Amino acid sequence: MGHGLGGLAPVKVRPLTFDTLVAEIVSRVEALPGRVRVLIDGAPAAEPGKLADAVVEPLRALGRPVQRVSTEDFLRPASVRLEHGRTDSYSYRHDWFDFGGLQREVLDPAMDGKVLPSLWNAATDRASRAEYVDVPENGVVLVDGTLMLDRWLPAELTVHLWLSPGALKRKTAEEWTLPAFDDYDPVADLFVRYDHPERPGLVES
Repeated sequence: MGHGLGGLAPVKVRPLTFDTLVAEIVSRVEALPGRVRVLIDGAPAAEPGKLADAVVEPLRALGRPVQRVSTEDFLRPASVRLEHGRTDSYSYRHDWFDFGGLQREVLDPAMDGKVLPSLWNAATDRASRAEYVDVPENGVVLVDGTLMLDRWLPAELTVHLWLSPGALKRKTAEEWTLPAFDDYDPVADLFVRYDHPERPGLVES
């Protein structure tokens, strides 16, 4: 059962390295039969895409085909994202990412063997015109993104990379986004303290 950092007392934190965190995720996925959907979530400062990328080859080496997807390719049109300006934290929290499209085009059809790897090209502000790709019966759909894990998106494994408020502020270039995380209370199967990516800690209850 997944959990967040809040509401757990006491908690134990198991020290890891980046490589052992990758191995932990790979082990969890390998134990799951059939098609598997994995969400790796974290603020942009935590670079969830970097961790997701590191998981790909170990899974493929075990015979599990992987389809990578990023929420950066499931943004809403600029007319929606930027309706209240380019630095509106409320819009970033609620209107920036097309989670409905992610579920409709990736997470739901993945279990039937097809996904749309991208929906929107932010650079051109047009549909990406991507085509559906096949997901084999033992395939893994691996999604990285931010603000994903309080929306009850369907997945077999969820990972959250948690940054303390100080680390989040220190590492975030786009400071206007910080208020978007004030009320974010993600629930994840693997809840990882990630202030120091080379020394992550897995929160265990």
